[in-house]
Amino acid sequence: MSFFRKMKDRMFKSSSKLDEGLDAIIEDGAADAAPAPEAPTPAPELARTPEPEPARETAPEPAPPLPEPEPTPIAEGPVAAPTPLPAATPATEPEPAAKPGLFGRLLGRSSEPKRALDDDMLEQLEELLIASDMGVDIALRVTANMAEGRYGKMLSATEIKELLASEITRVMEPVARPLPIYPKTPQVVLVVGVNGSGKTTTIGKLSSQFRAAGKKVVIAAGDTFRAAAVEQLQVWGDRAGVPVLTAPEGSDPAALAYDAMVKAEADGADLLMIDTAGRLQNRADLMEELAKIVRVIRKKDPDAPHNTLLVLDATTGQNALRQVELFGQMADVSGLVMTKLDGTAKGGVLVALADKFGLPIHAIGVGEQIDDLQPFDPEEFADALVGLDRS
Repeated sequence: MSFFRKMKDRMFKSSSKLDEGLDAIIEDGAADAAPAPEAPTPAPELARTPEPEPARETAPEPAPPLPEPEPTPIAEGPVAAPTPLPAATPATEPEPAAKPGLFGRLLGRSSEPKRALDDDMLEQLEELLIASDMGVDIALRVTANMAEGRYGKMLSATEIKELLASEITRVMEPVARPLPIYPKTPQVVLVVGVNGSGKTTTIGKLSSQFRAAGKKVVIAAGDTFRAAAVEQLQVWGDRAGVPVLTAPEGSDPAALAYDAMVKAEADGADLLMIDTAGRLQNRADLMEELAKIVRVIRKKDPDAPHNTLLVLDATTGQNALRQVELFGQMADVSGLVMTKLDGTAKGGVLVALADKFGLPIHAIGVGEQIDDLQPFDPEEFADALVGLDRS
């Protein structure tokens, strides 16, 4: 749970926050839907009821007219003052506005502005979801489901967020699955993705977590073109207590993958994590090289790789859809890991990916620390995405 609290704190700090957009939609329409200000305010009635007419109005009526006084001699002593009227009670200060009742305080929603869920509001919601990279199809379907049975009802921003989070959770639940572990060893996990998506750090974090769970892990540094990538993997390997197999710079990555499978099998490893060089999905030559790695691995084990993880950078937005499509064709992607959710407002693309491809989402990351990569929880993710705090 602490990871997802951290996720809520970090997600979407840098650009158009979905939760702020939802608040703005309600506030923009709340004024039109609000009743006239004097109607619901009971204060004037309360102030008028206990208060007699103002003193200046009652003063001219000191008493009922007296009969004409008889001419009597003027008294020698001081003239008696007429019987004073009861002193007008000083105008009391109006009582302060009544505080919300017990249920209002418990629910905490009595003061929230509300707006009718109408066509205009639904259109604004659709535009906001599309801007958060959910895509047109899923935005239309989510808003249609939200409106079913609620059209015309007055809803607050919190209620809208709850409905939206519920719909997102429904889409994400079928794909929230951890990385499967098979009895066959070594289980080969091939990790692919574009340049800078976070493959190397993801491999290091996963290896550390599997090692902590009692698994014997071996890493193969398949990015033989970048010395920095090999060094980074070796740092993670040292940190996790996991051996890293390397090859001379410029070596054939497919040959390294094959040799790593032989070595992992000889050592009795449970898992072999194979890193690959980052490649853009529009580079046909590099994508073909990835297909070659898969073919060579299958010469050693026809069922390998047992998992092919595509690591996606959340900041790429809708471009992630194209990456999944092309990497799936070349490497038979079996699951996704989404990184860098702490630096973007484009996390909605994960909803679009789940809806379009239905691939398992094994983990998400929101930072550089070892505990910033965790199994995917759809409900916590949906709450963080829309800015809903259920505490």
